[in-house]
Amino acid sequence: MLFVADEKNMDKLLVALDVDSGARALELASQLRSVVGGFKVGSRLFTLEGPALVRTLVDSGARVFLDLKFHDIPNTVAQAVDSAVQSGAWMINVHASGGIPMMRAAADAGRSAAARLNRPAPLLIAVTVLTSMDDRTLSEVGVQRPLREHVIALARMTQDAGLDGVVASPQETAAIRAACGSGFVIVTPGIRGASAGTERNDQARTMGPAEAVDAGASYIVVGRPIIAATDPRKAAESIAAELNQK
Repeated sequence: MLFVADEKNMDKLLVALDVDSGARALELASQLRSVVGGFKVGSRLFTLEGPALVRTLVDSGARVFLDLKFHDIPNTVAQAVDSAVQSGAWMINVHASGGIPMMRAAADAGRSAAARLNRPAPLLIAVTVLTSMDDRTLSEVGVQRPLREHVIALARMTQDAGLDGVVASPQETAAIRAACGSGFVIVTPGIRGASAGTERNDQARTMGPAEAVDAGASYIVVGRPIIAATDPRKAAESIAAELNQK
């Protein structure tokens, strides 16, 4: 039976190419491109293959979320974002805990680089609290306010700094949407359950694909439940089908 995805919902599904070679990443991208909305390239793959892989994916027509979570002094982050734009990345992230000056530098650099290169500006987003963390681990690094309260505060900072949105656990999505409005981009990793598999691995704050979209996610990121499946395309189709029912 031919799988036909609803384009609007398919667009929301991003696959994390957390694999050990560029060849495998390109193989997965070829298998999945007609089923999903884009691909995430994170630290592991980028360290192995560098920006050349990002350019290859972009040249093939794929949207690439470059997930390097820049966190440094404002000038260094601005330079890194400029380089990321040159690679053709569609979405780029920084850490919100770097502060408003750093995030503003990232926003300015991303839009300036895009204008210089005569291409659309990338989506610039900020990581709030990693999905592997909970209240206890947050407290261990010195943050005493409740996790959800901290996430909302970081999301508001991100919006004030001029970025397009945040990365956050699906469990905080509805609260962020209420605080930051309908136009704010929310990217949710840590998708598990139902069609996305039930093993949490190192994810502490999870939710199913359709639940996350219902809560207000703009995009969901799914890694292991797809790329480690015996049939990655079938796994992606299952998640897309779940989203199609929304």
